[in-house]
Amino acid sequence: MAQQLLKKPAAVRTAEVAAPALAPMTEPAPELSVILPAFNERANIPMMVERLSRALDGIDWEVIVVDDNSPDGTSALTRDIGSRDRRVRCIRRVGRRGLAGACIEGMLASNAPYVAVMDADGQHDESLLTAMVLKLRGCETDLVVASRYTDGTNGTGFTAARAKASQWSTALARRLLKVELTDPMSGFFMLRREVIDELAPKLSTQGFKILLDIAATGRDTLRIAELPFVFGARLHGESKLDARVALDFGQLLLAKLTRDAISYRFVLFCLVGLTGIGAHMAALAALHGMGVPGFGVQQTIATMVAIAWNYVFNNAYTYRDQRLTGWAFVRGLIVFELVCSVGAISNVGVASLIYAGGPSWWIAGLGGAVMGAVWNYTVSAAVVWKAP
Repeated sequence: MAQQLLKKPAAVRTAEVAAPALAPMTEPAPELSVILPAFNERANIPMMVERLSRALDGIDWEVIVVDDNSPDGTSALTRDIGSRDRRVRCIRRVGRRGLAGACIEGMLASNAPYVAVMDADGQHDESLLTAMVLKLRGCETDLVVASRYTDGTNGTGFTAARAKASQWSTALARRLLKVELTDPMSGFFMLRREVIDELAPKLSTQGFKILLDIAATGRDTLRIAELPFVFGARLHGESKLDARVALDFGQLLLAKLTRDAISYRFVLFCLVGLTGIGAHMAALAALHGMGVPGFGVQQTIATMVAIAWNYVFNNAYTYRDQRLTGWAFVRGLIVFELVCSVGAISNVGVASLIYAGGPSWWIAGLGGAVMGAVWNYTVSAAVVWKAP
């Protein structure tokens, strides 16, 4: 054997010695990965696994539960099930929140040719998954959407108010983003794995409407089919949808309409700052009415109150996916006060510099305000919320 090896060219000998032998393929990837984004869904996961087992009989599948570090032990229970059933996997995300980001991570973690996204609470009809797979097998479809509004029907199962809000947001998304789907707000869909590889760098990790983002980003290339379904009742737990969903929806619309030229966080940061003006004036009026001596003292305290106000609301909404709690909240408040104090100084300095150049007072004031806002947003994002 050694003599045979020495008779070969040096480059061939080196390659054969250095290259490790590849292990034979023992089992290929499943045909379908079902992504279940989860937060506090411990009670629902076992039932979802059982329902998928019944619905996907005859299809090689796996389920990937993407858990946002749920305090109820969702990830621990999923791993326990996975230790006995290789079809069940878990991704535990620490320090990251948001349904869209969870869906993207889950899809990118799959090696299956098809990936489906559905709720972990049982509200989506898992029996539709087989029909979705058949659509993708036909090689004429890239994305299959479970729609609540095909043929003009309303299969939401929502209350009248929630159904109306869903219809309005659907109509708005279709009109502004030119998405040709009857239900672009659906959270139940299946697509080819290679599609998400291509689109992932362009998708937002924030918000709840990942399908709308996918459809809007790939609208010129995706071949889309829709299948009707009726939205069911949650198995256990409480809905994660609240007023913040409207902010997420607005964020996505702004990002897609401007091709990500305008940061939604910055817009929201500025809107919170506008409410801070009201907090400042209210605090100043209260301090003046209480007879606190010296306008300078009153103004300083009112400014600190306004900055604290802005911090609380930015922490709750602008950076809700990176929200600070406990001692981190207190530390963040102190740092935010310092950052915004420097921002106030830069505001005055820039405004004075512009005014000295000759423009009118309002141009100088606006320039200073913009400078202060940009400083506060950029620095606080980096040092308070550690945003990328």
